[in-house]
Amino acid sequence: MSTDLTLTMTPKQYRICNDRPPRPAWMDELHPREAYKALTLMDLYELRAWEQIAAKDDCSCETRYPEWGTAEQEYLDRSEALPQREQTALRLDWIETRKSLRIVVQAICEAQGNW
Repeated sequence: MSTDLTLTMTPKQYRICNDRPPRPAWMDELHPREAYKALTLMDLYELRAWEQIAAKDDCSCETRYPEWGTAEQEYLDRSEALPQREQTALRLDWIETRKSLRIVVQAICEAQGNW
């Protein structure tokens, strides 16, 4: 009796911008106690993308979901070595900044069909 246990994974489908660049592999390999590092990078990535959307008045997929390299390097240079509490404080500041950009970014992205 042979049982085929093959699992086929289909790529994740999003409502918009399906050709998003993959995030850095190390983010998925972190010990659960270090998950805050991935959260910090994700918040930085999104903040930098939103800043670019507002600055360029452009919400193309390339602007909304850029390559991860620039945000990853900024994180590694400025934040990776910080303890969890300091990374959490940074994230809270970034979230507040992103909130202040939301109305502008949402209007740009809605007008371009990427919200």
